[in-house]
Amino acid sequence: MASSQTERQFLNTYNIHDYDIPLVSVDIAIFSVIDDKLNVLTVKRAQQPRKGKWALPGGFINLDTDKTIEDAAYRKLAEKTGVTKAHLEQVISVGNNTRDPRGWSVTIAYMALVSVDAVDLRKDGSSEELTWTQVDQLKKNNDLAFDHNKILKICHQRLKDKVRYTSLPVNLLPPEFTLTELQRIFEVVLAEPIEKKSFRRRMLDAQILEETGNFREGSTRPAKLYRVADINTNYFFTRNIEGPR
Repeated sequence: MASSQTERQFLNTYNIHDYDIPLVSVDIAIFSVIDDKLNVLTVKRAQQPRKGKWALPGGFINLDTDKTIEDAAYRKLAEKTGVTKAHLEQVISVGNNTRDPRGWSVTIAYMALVSVDAVDLRKDGSSEELTWTQVDQLKKNNDLAFDHNKILKICHQRLKDKVRYTSLPVNLLPPEFTLTELQRIFEVVLAEPIEKKSFRRRMLDAQILEETGNFREGSTRPAKLYRVADINTNYFFTRNIEGPR
């Protein structure tokens, strides 16, 4: 016999704890370029489990303040770096009964791109230390807590793949930059050289940059400084960026 309850009556008596609830968190691979190397922010855990191990920044969903998963990711990004506006992109969801010794857990992994100049590293009760670490070194050591090695590798590959056909690396630069600095950022992420003339033509033809009117003084003639016309827009190129032929 069908229940005569209304939806409101049903919800008034419904107990969410009648069913098992997994742990739900966000983890973020926060990338930046430092001294011509691609780095990712890591935190040394101050609490169990995995106390003393290095991990990607992250944390549990706050049911009182986080209206969406993205809210949680932006909150954790701001808590660790002081950055409130950045390119933040959901990459993968991972859930199973083995990734966290506390129980069945799900994490939604993001990658964020920031200019190191905009970052103010901040410790809290869950992190003993924070530091930038070269991505290649971390992947080689394979020593992050939980399944963060796997998450880092997936986020890194997503970044490298998207750099070939989008303007994504502009998010790793300070507000003003030269075309040479822009090209170098692309090369650092791709880990390969790019042909200078075609790269500059591609960037200028895409009309994603605008001149600031300022110049960078150097050993040769001053270089024009540019900024991104709309930092909130990720431009998609019609052809992949390739190395020199």
